[in-house]
Amino acid sequence: MEFTAQLHAYRERIEHGLDALVPSATTRPPRLHAAMRYSLAAGGKRLRPVLVLAAADLLGGKADALPAHSTGSGRAIDALPAAVAMECLHTYSLIHDDLPCMDNDDLRRGRATAHKQFDEATALLAGDALLTLAFQLIGRHYAGSPALCTALTREIADAAGSERLIGGQMEDLLAERKADATAAELEFIHLNKTAAMLSASLVTGGLCSGATEVQLATLRDAGRHLGLAFQIVDDILDATADTATLGKTAGKDAKAGKTTYVKLHGLDASRRHAREQSDAAKSTLARLPGGAPFLTTLVENMAKRSS
Repeated sequence: MEFTAQLHAYRERIEHGLDALVPSATTRPPRLHAAMRYSLAAGGKRLRPVLVLAAADLLGGKADALPAHSTGSGRAIDALPAAVAMECLHTYSLIHDDLPCMDNDDLRRGRATAHKQFDEATALLAGDALLTLAFQLIGRHYAGSPALCTALTREIADAAGSERLIGGQMEDLLAERKADATAAELEFIHLNKTAAMLSASLVTGGLCSGATEVQLATLRDAGRHLGLAFQIVDDILDATADTATLGKTAGKDAKAGKTTYVKLHGLDASRRHAREQSDAAKSTLARLPGGAPFLTTLVENMAKRSS
């Protein structure tokens, strides 16, 4: 399938999955569930769940149907609940990242952040609930394949925990207005705050498809490079794009004194680093069956994005 059509198909499947698997806005307490759905419905690239479905499709069958991965009971493993879980985790991290005690941002994905649309306490709880829901989805939908359920839980929990996603966020906060921040400290932030979840998304799709250990290692490595490229481009866009284009407040990193690639290396070097990491991701993906054309094109598009 042509790239744009395939991407649209993945995103459409993800939207249906979010609607079906996340509690309705009328579920008690409705304010909490409305806030969860409000943040999820803001859209965005859906990059992480797309990576889950695309990896599952590549290595185990069609993710827009059911990847052909036997559980031993004659049932196929559907990667969609895992993809939705990854989007719930990502959205939780954005809700918390925008809070006044963190980045204190009023705009996300072109609309008011959760704490502005509702209130700070509701936003905090909505983020907590989305984090918890991610693991509920894994437990509910993969219980019939205990080994897979365990592997998915371990993979996602490791990526989202205190040494990766949350640890990267902590280091990011500590690096604000730090005059002597180093390139190594910045790489730790980007590898854990961003790249860890992209790697986990690809590996999650691979796990659902029954990928080999070599294939899983390849997916993890590709996600690492993609994550670094993605975050460097984010740093560049924050310094060069406007708020309307970004859908979030432009220039906030510089205003907050954050340590970014642009701050440490300048625009030209940052663009070069982004290209190098993007090329490394594509070279790694080329080792997968058929050269992973969809994922390769996705990496190229992420490197050229304007928001």
